[in-house]
Amino acid sequence: MTVELVDTAERTLPTGTFAALYAQVQDFYAHQMRILDAHDAERWALTFTEDAVLELPTLPEPVRALDGLARYVRAGADRQRRAGGRLDHWVGMLDVRPQPDGTLHTRCSALVYVTPGGESPKGLRVCVMEDVLVRTGDEWRTAHRRVTRDDLA
Repeated sequence: MTVELVDTAERTLPTGTFAALYAQVQDFYAHQMRILDAHDAERWALTFTEDAVLELPTLPEPVRALDGLARYVRAGADRQRRAGGRLDHWVGMLDVRPQPDGTLHTRCSALVYVTPGGESPKGLRVCVMEDVLVRTGDEWRTAHRRVTRDDLA
């Protein structure tokens, strides 16, 4: 039996192993975005490492550590409540690159769309999200996230 190998730039993994890893990362992002969209600030913050850094193009400085991440989500939830409607995130075009130190470098597109009360959903923004994921126990967590937007470049 021959095992196909997938080149991941930094190291090579057997195809089945990489497919399982890729599915884990997709599940991680689906879970993380559902929590974000529910405005569950503390649970969302816990999907990051304690010393995580979140770089956003609309903020003058990065958001740091779990308390800063939770504050960021709570502030967004307050803005959304005042604006009405629903805000959702969709992640796709996921690229996963395992690194020799066991971390994962990921890059994906994130579509943010808003559904105003009683109206059809509308695309709000398209972002590129670049993460460094680390394994803590049985879970992946985000250690660093950099979000960019073409309209703000």
